[in-house]
Amino acid sequence: MIKFILLSLFSLLSFSSSATENSLNGANTAWILTSTALVLLMTLPGLALFYGGLVRRKNILSILMQCFAIASISSVLWLVVGYSLAFGEGNAWIGDFSKVLMIGIDKNTLSGDIPESLFMLFQMTFAVITPALIIGAFAERMKFSAVLLFSALWLLVVYAPITHWVWGGGWLAQMGLYDFAGGTVVHITAGVAALVAAVVLGPRLGFPKTPMMPHNLTMTVTGAGLLWVGWFGFNGGSALAASGDASMAMLVTHISASMGALTWAAIEWKKFGKASVLGAVTGMVAGLGTITPASGFVGPGGALIIGLLAGLVCFYATVYIKQKLKIDDSLDVFPVHGVGGILGTLLAGIFSSAELGAFSGYGFAEGISTMTEQVTVQMIGILSTIVYTAIVSYLLFKLVALMTNGLRVSEEQETTGLDLNEHDESGYNL
Repeated sequence: MIKFILLSLFSLLSFSSSATENSLNGANTAWILTSTALVLLMTLPGLALFYGGLVRRKNILSILMQCFAIASISSVLWLVVGYSLAFGEGNAWIGDFSKVLMIGIDKNTLSGDIPESLFMLFQMTFAVITPALIIGAFAERMKFSAVLLFSALWLLVVYAPITHWVWGGGWLAQMGLYDFAGGTVVHITAGVAALVAAVVLGPRLGFPKTPMMPHNLTMTVTGAGLLWVGWFGFNGGSALAASGDASMAMLVTHISASMGALTWAAIEWKKFGKASVLGAVTGMVAGLGTITPASGFVGPGGALIIGLLAGLVCFYATVYIKQKLKIDDSLDVFPVHGVGGILGTLLAGIFSSAELGAFSGYGFAEGISTMTEQVTVQMIGILSTIVYTAIVSYLLFKLVALMTNGLRVSEEQETTGLDLNEHDESGYNL
């Protein structure tokens, strides 16, 4: 009798444990719902306002329209096939078509302990902002039709496969790459594609001799503030749980952004005698982008150093790209996001070490025991992402140019501005 009671109790406990493992967690679900809204806030209106204020007055609506249009087309493509290519089982290189149009997934289907519909939506907001980041490189000179076609194709043949490599169980995930929230997946891919875009399209008319000052820095600072707030969902939400990982990711994100802003401002103050508002917010974005891949693996001390290096390295990268190489990456996408993503992905392999005293992180990936091994994996992730993104983005630009009879608007249209010529509207009627 006692044996029967014990066996029954054991079975009940086993069933209860199994049910718990496969049941929805309300706290985690609530946090990822919130994070999803925060990440969408980063694009609409955060990035739209940040970029919009940086261009000239005659092109403000073109930037806003591109952000809204990319958000829309990316969302539809993510539902139709993008999510399946990124997170379908597939193989080491690409997902499959098992999740096309969310087939077999309903409101009760779980991914871990949150609804899979929520996980899909959270990842959709990443798929929205990544191609939107690229528009900063070809701002003020690319046809709207070419923007849409390139963004759609790029999402499917660059973003989705690399997402699968890193977050979908692909070959980089299997190696132990540390990329918590998108150093490779978001920032390196967008930054490298932006650099390719700037080279393929060529500079804006008058660059570099004609001053092309931001038309509304108030708008840019407002957008930057929204990006800072939204990044808490970007990095904190990537823990996929309301947990200590999420809270630490948010803390280190904030510290790196703060240090990046201070560092950039300090460099300008030293070099030019004054700290600019534009420099401070750019340094903040550099700090955010650089901490992103490391945010789940490093502590506050490491974040302080990462933010410092972000402001320093991204500042001089911006000067080098614009003044030395004379590449017109209009809104500095590659030197801020690309270089920041590269730097942060590399530093994740260093500051994740648990043996750095006050600057320690939380240990290396499973199966990796030394900093050298982790850094080697990080370098492989960086280089493979750069090479694949550069080659495929270049080919896509060439293909889109053939399909749209050229990527650029005419010189006359560029002089008049894209708002009137592409959308027959004006941003300001005062």
